[in-house]
Amino acid sequence: MPAPTHTRSHRPAADVVEIRLPWWAVALPAVVFAALLLMILSPGQARATAAPALGQLIELTFQLLFR
Repeated sequence: MPAPTHTRSHRPAADVVEIRLPWWAVALPAVVFAALLLMILSPGQARATAAPALGQLIELTFQLLFR
């Protein structure tokens, strides 16, 4: 009785699908995660007047992303 043979053939490398993401698809979630992490780590320092620069930075980011 012959030994069973492997019937599957290996596919050539040309069938590989390459997925490419735009730079903001990686950067935007990372920035949001970092901002949320900072807010969680220092909740005692949160004041309405303490971070006007952060609000301006977020505004500028949205303006750059949604032109």
